[in-house]
Amino acid sequence: MNPSSNLFIIGPTGAGKTSIGRRLAAHYGLSFVDLDHEIEQHCGVDVNTVFEIEGEAGFRERESLLLDEISQRAGVLLATGAGAVLAPMNRTYLVERGYVIWLQTTIEQQLERLERDHRRPLLAVPNRRERLQAMASIRAPIYRELAELAIPGEHGSVAAASERCIALIDRHWQNSSASPRHTA
Repeated sequence: MNPSSNLFIIGPTGAGKTSIGRRLAAHYGLSFVDLDHEIEQHCGVDVNTVFEIEGEAGFRERESLLLDEISQRAGVLLATGAGAVLAPMNRTYLVERGYVIWLQTTIEQQLERLERDHRRPLLAVPNRRERLQAMASIRAPIYRELAELAIPGEHGSVAAASERCIALIDRHWQNSSASPRHTA
């Protein structure tokens, strides 16, 4: 939705939604919310434990409830979980309540960035490449459909990636909560 007072970041695991999202939120004066972190705060346990106890279905139900709640706020930059787009209702919340940005990344970049990360329950498999490719084949078309702005992933620092994002966002996003600029 453009104009909007919210920015919503979608994209695959390891795209930088949280680290870049924090910088974008600070730059635009928005409240930063990481959806997975919010789930952990509400449950009192980490995402892995939620998956162990409730399975993916239970996790996705909690994710949808919080996404609905958080997306109704104004002045929020929300970094979603990679699979939050799977539920049709979540897709509706995202496109109707904010400006949706897709942080893109390649499978190679994901493997590199997630090499030492063992916290993600869907990647606790012998062949991560195969799992990432399977998830991408389902999710990439959804990301493409939802995104008002797609930002290609590139190697480099979080700071450099954030600056590239800001340059692109500034050209496309109309912040409906920004105070009007007066000219003399």
